[in-house]
Amino acid sequence: MRYTAKEMLSKLVAFDSISSNSNLPLIEFVESYLESLGVSSQRVPNAEGTKSNLWATIGPDCAGGVILSGHTDVVPVEGQPWDTDPFVVTEKDGRLYGRGTADMKAFSAIALSLVPEMLEAGLKRPVHLALSYDEEVGCLGAPLMIEDMAPKVKAEAVIVGEPTMMQVVSSHKGVLGLETHVRGYEVHSSLVHTGVSAVHIAARLVLWHEETMAKNRARTEHLPENELFNPPYTTLHCGMIKGGTADNITAKDCAFSTDIRTLPSEDAGEYLEAYRAYVAELEAEMQTIQPSTGIDIKVGCLVPGCRRETDGAAERLVRQLTGDNAEHVVAYGTEAGQFQDGGYSTIVCGPGDIAQAHAANEFLSLQQLEAGVQFQRRLIEHLSR
Repeated sequence: MRYTAKEMLSKLVAFDSISSNSNLPLIEFVESYLESLGVSSQRVPNAEGTKSNLWATIGPDCAGGVILSGHTDVVPVEGQPWDTDPFVVTEKDGRLYGRGTADMKAFSAIALSLVPEMLEAGLKRPVHLALSYDEEVGCLGAPLMIEDMAPKVKAEAVIVGEPTMMQVVSSHKGVLGLETHVRGYEVHSSLVHTGVSAVHIAARLVLWHEETMAKNRARTEHLPENELFNPPYTTLHCGMIKGGTADNITAKDCAFSTDIRTLPSEDAGEYLEAYRAYVAELEAEMQTIQPSTGIDIKVGCLVPGCRRETDGAAERLVRQLTGDNAEHVVAYGTEAGQFQDGGYSTIVCGPGDIAQAHAANEFLSLQQLEAGVQFQRRLIEHLSR
Protein backbone atom coordinates (compact mmCIF):
# COMPACT_ATOMS: atom_id res chain seq x y z
CA MET A 1 0.00 0.00 0.00
CA ARG A 2 1.22 3.49 -0.83
CA TYR A 3 0.83 6.60 1.28
CA THR A 4 1.66 10.21 0.57
CA ALA A 5 3.90 11.88 3.15
CA LYS A 6 0.86 13.71 4.55
CA GLU A 7 -1.13 10.49 4.81
CA MET A 8 1.73 8.71 6.55
CA LEU A 9 2.17 11.63 8.94
CA SER A 10 -1.52 11.37 9.83
CA LYS A 11 -1.04 7.67 10.56
CA LEU A 12 1.95 8.26 12.84
CA VAL A 13 0.42 11.22 14.70
CA ALA A 14 -2.68 9.14 15.44
CA PHE A 15 -0.59 6.93 17.72
CA ASP A 16 -0.49 8.42 21.22
CA SER A 17 3.20 7.70 21.67
CA ILE A 18 3.79 10.10 24.57
CA SER A 19 6.93 8.88 26.33
CA SER A 20 4.94 7.64 29.34
CA ASN A 21 3.05 5.27 27.01
CA SER A 22 4.21 2.28 25.02
CA ASN A 23 5.21 2.96 21.44
CA LEU A 24 4.54 -0.64 20.39
CA PRO A 25 1.29 0.10 18.49
CA LEU A 26 3.23 2.52 16.26
CA ILE A 27 6.10 0.06 15.86
CA GLU A 28 3.68 -2.74 14.93
CA PHE A 29 2.10 -0.51 12.28
CA VAL A 30 5.47 0.34 10.74
CA GLU A 31 6.53 -3.31 10.89
CA SER A 32 3.37 -4.42 9.10
CA TYR A 33 3.65 -1.65 6.50
CA LEU A 34 7.26 -2.53 5.68
CA GLU A 35 6.44 -6.23 5.55
CA SER A 36 3.68 -5.51 3.03
CA LEU A 37 6.39 -4.01 0.81
CA GLY A 38 8.71 -6.98 1.27
CA VAL A 39 11.03 -5.16 3.68
CA SER A 40 12.04 -6.98 6.85
CA SER A 41 12.77 -5.05 10.02
CA GLN A 42 14.47 -5.64 13.35
CA ARG A 43 13.11 -4.71 16.76
CA VAL A 44 15.45 -3.69 19.59
CA PRO A 45 13.23 -3.58 22.70
CA ASN A 46 13.77 -2.17 26.15
CA ALA A 47 14.45 -4.55 29.04
CA GLU A 48 10.77 -4.69 30.01
CA GLY A 49 9.57 -5.32 26.47
CA THR A 50 7.12 -2.42 26.75
CA LYS A 51 8.82 -0.25 24.11
CA SER A 52 11.02 -0.87 21.13
CA ASN A 53 13.32 0.63 18.57
CA LEU A 54 12.95 -0.55 14.99
CA TRP A 55 15.40 -0.50 12.12
CA ALA A 56 15.22 -1.72 8.56
CA THR A 57 17.31 -1.74 5.40
CA ILE A 58 16.03 -0.90 1.92
CA GLY A 59 18.34 -1.69 -0.96
CA PRO A 60 21.47 -3.81 -1.32
CA ASP A 61 23.23 -5.46 1.60
CA CYS A 62 26.50 -3.58 1.25
CA ALA A 63 28.63 -0.95 2.93
CA GLY A 64 27.82 2.71 2.41
CA GLY A 65 24.40 4.24 2.25
CA VAL A 66 22.61 6.43 4.74
CA ILE A 67 20.76 5.98 8.02
CA LEU A 68 17.63 8.11 8.40
CA SER A 69 17.05 8.50 12.12
CA GLY A 70 13.88 9.59 13.90
CA HIS A 71 12.32 9.13 17.34
CA THR A 72 8.79 7.80 17.77
CA ASP A 73 7.89 9.37 21.13
CA VAL A 74 6.34 12.78 21.72
CA VAL A 75 5.87 15.03 24.75
CA PRO A 76 2.61 15.31 26.73
CA VAL A 77 -0.31 17.53 25.80
CA GLU A 78 -1.98 17.74 29.23
CA GLY A 79 -2.66 21.28 30.37
CA GLN A 80 -2.00 22.78 26.94
CA PRO A 81 -4.72 24.84 25.22
CA TRP A 82 -5.02 22.94 21.94
CA ASP A 83 -7.59 24.19 19.41
CA THR A 84 -7.70 20.81 17.66
CA ASP A 85 -7.32 17.15 18.63
CA PRO A 86 -3.53 16.80 19.05
CA PHE A 87 -3.64 13.21 17.79
CA VAL A 88 -5.48 14.01 14.57
CA VAL A 89 -3.60 15.88 11.87
CA THR A 90 -5.66 18.95 11.01
CA GLU A 91 -4.84 20.99 7.92
CA LYS A 92 -5.50 24.72 8.08
CA ASP A 93 -3.99 27.72 6.30
CA GLY A 94 -1.10 25.74 4.85
CA ARG A 95 -0.22 24.09 8.14
CA LEU A 96 -0.58 20.58 9.54
CA TYR A 97 -1.47 20.71 13.24
CA GLY A 98 -0.87 17.80 15.62
CA ARG A 99 1.46 16.53 18.30
CA GLY A 100 4.68 15.37 16.69
CA THR A 101 4.13 17.04 13.33
CA ALA A 102 7.27 19.12 13.83
CA ASP A 103 9.03 17.08 16.52
CA MET A 104 9.58 14.83 14.72
CA LYS A 105 7.24 12.35 13.09
CA ALA A 106 7.29 14.18 9.76
CA PHE A 107 10.84 13.14 8.91
CA SER A 108 10.06 9.47 9.56
CA ALA A 109 6.70 9.76 7.78
CA ILE A 110 8.43 11.09 4.67
CA ALA A 111 10.96 8.27 4.70
CA LEU A 112 8.29 5.62 5.19
CA SER A 113 6.08 7.06 2.44
CA LEU A 114 9.03 6.96 0.04
CA VAL A 115 9.94 3.32 0.68
CA PRO A 116 8.12 2.23 -2.54
CA GLU A 117 10.17 4.77 -4.49
CA MET A 118 13.34 3.49 -2.83
CA LEU A 119 12.48 -0.06 -3.89
CA GLU A 120 11.81 1.05 -7.48
CA ALA A 121 14.88 3.28 -7.76
CA GLY A 122 17.49 0.53 -8.09
CA LEU A 123 19.51 1.75 -5.11
CA LYS A 124 23.23 1.06 -5.43
CA ARG A 125 23.70 1.82 -1.73
CA PRO A 126 21.12 1.21 0.98
CA VAL A 127 18.80 3.40 2.97
CA HIS A 128 18.51 2.33 6.59
CA LEU A 129 15.52 3.49 8.64
CA ALA A 130 16.13 3.84 12.38
CA LEU A 131 13.21 4.61 14.70
CA SER A 132 13.90 4.99 18.41
CA TYR A 133 11.91 5.22 21.63
CA ASP A 134 12.25 7.57 24.64
CA GLU A 135 14.26 10.32 22.98
CA GLU A 136 12.19 12.93 24.79
CA VAL A 137 13.09 11.59 28.24
CA GLY A 138 16.85 11.36 27.81
CA CYS A 139 17.63 9.62 24.49
CA LEU A 140 17.30 6.26 26.24
CA GLY A 141 16.42 3.98 23.35
CA ALA A 142 18.86 4.92 20.60
CA PRO A 143 22.04 3.55 22.23
CA LEU A 144 20.59 0.03 22.26
CA MET A 145 19.62 0.31 18.59
CA ILE A 146 23.00 1.74 17.60
CA GLU A 147 24.76 -1.08 19.42
CA ASP A 148 22.65 -3.59 17.49
CA MET A 149 23.16 -1.86 14.14
CA ALA A 150 26.87 -1.03 14.34
CA PRO A 151 28.27 -4.50 13.52
CA LYS A 152 25.81 -4.95 10.64
CA VAL A 153 25.26 -1.50 9.14
CA LYS A 154 28.33 0.24 7.69
CA ALA A 155 26.63 3.44 6.59
CA GLU A 156 28.64 6.40 5.36
CA ALA A 157 26.31 8.90 6.98
CA VAL A 158 23.50 9.34 9.49
CA ILE A 159 20.88 12.06 9.07
CA VAL A 160 18.99 12.81 12.28
CA GLY A 161 15.78 14.46 11.12
CA GLU A 162 15.03 16.78 14.02
CA PRO A 163 13.36 20.05 12.95
CA THR A 164 15.97 22.44 11.56
CA MET A 165 13.93 24.08 8.76
CA MET A 166 16.05 21.87 6.46
CA GLN A 167 19.19 23.71 7.48
CA VAL A 168 22.37 21.70 8.03
CA VAL A 169 23.12 21.58 11.77
CA SER A 170 26.63 20.31 12.38
CA SER A 171 26.84 20.70 16.15
CA HIS A 172 24.73 20.89 19.28
CA LYS A 173 25.22 20.88 23.03
CA GLY A 174 25.05 17.79 25.21
CA VAL A 175 22.69 17.28 28.15
CA LEU A 176 23.44 15.99 31.63
CA GLY A 177 20.33 15.65 33.80
CA LEU A 178 20.71 14.96 37.50
CA GLU A 179 18.41 14.40 40.47
CA THR A 180 19.96 15.18 43.86
CA HIS A 181 18.40 14.09 47.17
CA VAL A 182 19.86 15.50 50.37
CA ARG A 183 19.05 13.51 53.53
CA GLY A 184 19.31 15.76 56.57
CA TYR A 185 18.57 15.38 60.29
CA GLU A 186 15.52 16.97 61.90
CA VAL A 187 15.76 19.03 65.08
CA HIS A 188 13.96 22.10 66.41
CA SER A 189 15.35 25.20 64.76
CA SER A 190 16.40 26.56 68.17
CA LEU A 191 18.90 23.68 68.23
CA VAL A 192 19.97 24.05 64.62
CA HIS A 193 23.61 23.39 65.48
CA THR A 194 22.71 19.80 66.45
CA GLY A 195 20.82 19.06 63.25
CA VAL A 196 21.58 18.96 59.54
CA SER A 197 19.33 21.02 57.31
CA ALA A 198 18.84 19.33 53.96
CA VAL A 199 17.62 22.65 52.58
CA HIS A 200 20.79 24.48 53.61
CA ILE A 201 23.02 21.78 52.11
CA ALA A 202 20.94 21.79 48.92
CA ALA A 203 21.32 25.57 48.72
CA ARG A 204 25.09 25.22 48.78
CA LEU A 205 24.92 22.62 46.02
CA VAL A 206 22.69 24.85 43.90
CA LEU A 207 25.14 27.70 44.45
CA TRP A 208 27.91 25.41 43.17
CA HIS A 209 25.99 25.24 39.89
CA GLU A 210 25.75 29.02 39.66
CA GLU A 211 29.41 29.54 40.56
CA THR A 212 30.57 26.92 38.07
CA MET A 213 28.53 28.57 35.32
CA ALA A 214 29.95 31.97 36.29
CA LYS A 215 33.47 30.57 35.82
CA ASN A 216 32.47 29.27 32.40
CA ARG A 217 31.01 32.65 31.50
CA ALA A 218 34.17 34.48 32.62
CA ARG A 219 36.47 32.51 30.36
CA THR A 220 37.92 34.69 27.66
CA GLU A 221 39.16 31.90 25.42
CA HIS A 222 36.56 30.14 23.28
CA LEU A 223 37.10 27.58 20.54
CA PRO A 224 35.93 28.97 17.18
CA GLU A 225 33.37 26.18 16.76
CA ASN A 226 31.75 27.17 20.07
CA GLU A 227 31.34 30.86 19.21
CA LEU A 228 28.14 30.12 17.27
CA PHE A 229 26.40 28.91 20.42
CA ASN A 230 24.32 31.33 22.44
CA PRO A 231 25.67 31.39 25.07
CA PRO A 232 29.12 30.09 24.00
CA TYR A 233 29.74 28.21 27.25
CA THR A 234 28.36 25.27 29.23
CA THR A 235 25.32 26.22 31.31
CA LEU A 236 24.19 24.75 34.64
CA HIS A 237 20.63 25.19 35.86
CA CYS A 238 18.44 23.93 38.69
CA GLY A 239 14.83 23.96 37.59
CA MET A 240 12.96 22.43 40.53
CA ILE A 241 13.59 22.15 44.27
CA LYS A 242 11.48 20.81 47.11
CA GLY A 243 12.30 20.34 50.78
CA GLY A 244 11.37 20.87 54.40
CA THR A 245 8.16 20.51 56.40
CA ALA A 246 8.05 23.60 58.67
CA ASP A 247 9.89 26.86 59.18
CA ASN A 248 11.05 25.84 62.68
CA ILE A 249 12.37 22.36 61.84
CA THR A 250 15.68 21.64 60.14
CA ALA A 251 14.70 19.95 56.90
CA LYS A 252 15.04 16.18 56.80
CA ASP A 253 14.82 16.02 53.01
CA CYS A 254 15.45 18.26 50.03
CA ALA A 255 15.51 17.26 46.38
CA PHE A 256 16.28 19.26 43.27
CA SER A 257 16.86 18.72 39.56
CA THR A 258 19.83 19.82 37.49
CA ASP A 259 20.10 20.52 33.77
CA ILE A 260 23.66 20.91 32.45
CA ARG A 261 24.04 21.82 28.76
CA THR A 262 27.61 21.06 27.79
CA LEU A 263 29.50 22.41 24.82
CA PRO A 264 30.24 19.57 22.39
CA SER A 265 33.96 20.19 22.99
CA GLU A 266 33.54 19.46 26.72
CA ASP A 267 33.00 16.19 28.56
CA ALA A 268 29.84 16.08 30.68
CA GLY A 269 31.52 13.38 32.75
CA GLU A 270 34.02 15.92 34.04
CA TYR A 271 31.19 18.09 35.39
CA LEU A 272 29.64 15.05 37.03
CA GLU A 273 32.99 14.11 38.59
CA ALA A 274 33.51 17.65 39.94
CA TYR A 275 29.97 17.72 41.32
CA ARG A 276 30.42 14.35 43.02
CA ALA A 277 33.65 15.57 44.59
CA TYR A 278 31.88 18.58 46.12
CA VAL A 279 29.00 16.35 47.24
CA ALA A 280 31.48 14.06 49.01
CA GLU A 281 32.99 17.07 50.77
CA LEU A 282 29.61 18.26 52.05
CA GLU A 283 28.53 14.75 52.96
CA ALA A 284 31.58 14.29 55.17
CA GLU A 285 30.77 17.59 56.88
CA MET A 286 27.16 16.52 57.46
CA GLN A 287 28.12 13.15 58.91
CA THR A 288 30.33 14.68 61.60
CA ILE A 289 27.03 15.93 63.08
CA GLN A 290 24.81 12.94 62.23
CA PRO A 291 26.17 9.79 60.51
CA SER A 292 22.76 8.86 59.06
CA THR A 293 22.75 11.87 56.74
CA GLY A 294 23.91 11.81 53.15
CA ILE A 295 23.46 12.93 49.57
CA ASP A 296 22.23 10.73 46.73
CA ILE A 297 22.74 11.58 43.05
CA LYS A 298 20.81 9.96 40.22
CA VAL A 299 21.82 10.49 36.62
CA GLY A 300 18.57 10.95 34.71
CA CYS A 301 20.15 11.42 31.29
CA LEU A 302 23.60 11.75 29.83
CA VAL A 303 23.34 12.72 26.18
CA PRO A 304 26.54 13.61 24.32
CA GLY A 305 26.67 16.68 22.16
CA CYS A 306 27.04 16.51 18.41
CA ARG A 307 30.61 17.39 17.53
CA ARG A 308 31.52 19.26 14.38
CA GLU A 309 33.37 16.77 12.16
CA THR A 310 36.38 17.70 10.09
CA ASP A 311 35.41 16.99 6.48
CA GLY A 312 32.54 14.81 7.75
CA ALA A 313 30.89 12.57 5.17
CA ALA A 314 27.39 13.29 6.52
CA GLU A 315 27.84 17.06 6.45
CA ARG A 316 29.36 16.95 2.97
CA LEU A 317 26.48 14.86 1.63
CA VAL A 318 23.66 16.89 3.17
CA ARG A 319 25.20 20.20 2.11
CA GLN A 320 25.34 18.83 -1.42
CA LEU A 321 21.67 17.79 -1.30
CA THR A 322 20.35 20.98 0.34
CA GLY A 323 22.70 23.60 -1.08
CA ASP A 324 23.04 25.02 2.45
CA ASN A 325 26.63 26.09 3.07
CA ALA A 326 26.02 28.26 6.15
CA GLU A 327 27.11 27.26 9.64
CA HIS A 328 24.30 26.27 12.02
CA VAL A 329 24.34 25.00 15.60
CA VAL A 330 21.49 24.42 18.07
CA ALA A 331 21.25 24.29 21.85
CA TYR A 332 18.78 21.42 22.06
CA GLY A 333 19.90 17.81 22.27
CA THR A 334 19.40 14.99 19.76
CA GLU A 335 20.59 11.42 19.24
CA ALA A 336 23.31 12.63 16.84
CA GLY A 337 26.12 12.43 19.38
CA GLN A 338 25.12 8.87 20.22
CA PHE A 339 25.43 7.88 16.57
CA GLN A 340 28.83 9.59 16.46
CA ASP A 341 29.87 7.59 19.52
CA GLY A 342 28.76 4.49 17.60
CA GLY A 343 31.27 5.31 14.86
CA TYR A 344 28.98 7.03 12.35
CA SER A 345 29.45 10.36 10.61
CA THR A 346 26.33 12.28 11.59
CA ILE A 347 24.45 15.47 10.79
CA VAL A 348 21.11 16.95 11.93
CA CYS A 349 18.70 18.10 9.24
CA GLY A 350 14.93 17.86 9.04
CA PRO A 351 11.69 19.66 8.24
CA GLY A 352 9.90 21.92 10.69
CA ASP A 353 10.67 24.65 13.19
CA ILE A 354 11.98 23.75 16.66
CA ALA A 355 9.94 26.69 17.98
CA GLN A 356 6.87 24.48 17.44
CA ALA A 357 8.29 21.54 19.37
CA HIS A 358 6.48 20.74 22.64
CA ALA A 359 4.07 23.65 22.13
CA ALA A 360 0.29 23.72 22.07
CA ASN A 361 -1.04 23.71 18.51
CA GLU A 362 2.25 22.30 17.23
CA PHE A 363 2.35 22.45 13.45
CA LEU A 364 4.40 21.71 10.38
CA SER A 365 3.94 23.86 7.30
CA LEU A 366 3.05 22.13 4.05
CA GLN A 367 6.02 23.95 2.54
CA GLN A 368 8.39 22.28 5.00
CA LEU A 369 6.78 18.89 4.43
CA GLU A 370 7.34 19.25 0.70
CA ALA A 371 10.92 20.44 1.27
CA GLY A 372 11.54 17.30 3.30
CA VAL A 373 10.06 15.10 0.57
CA GLN A 374 12.19 16.67 -2.15
CA PHE A 375 15.30 16.37 0.01
CA GLN A 376 14.77 12.65 0.53
CA ARG A 377 13.99 12.15 -3.16
CA ARG A 378 17.32 13.77 -4.01
CA LEU A 379 18.95 11.41 -1.51
CA ILE A 380 17.34 8.40 -3.20
CA GLU A 381 18.60 9.63 -6.57
CA HIS A 382 22.09 10.10 -5.12
CA LEU A 383 22.16 6.55 -3.73
CA SER A 384 20.93 5.14 -7.03
CA ARG A 385 23.85 6.41 -9.10
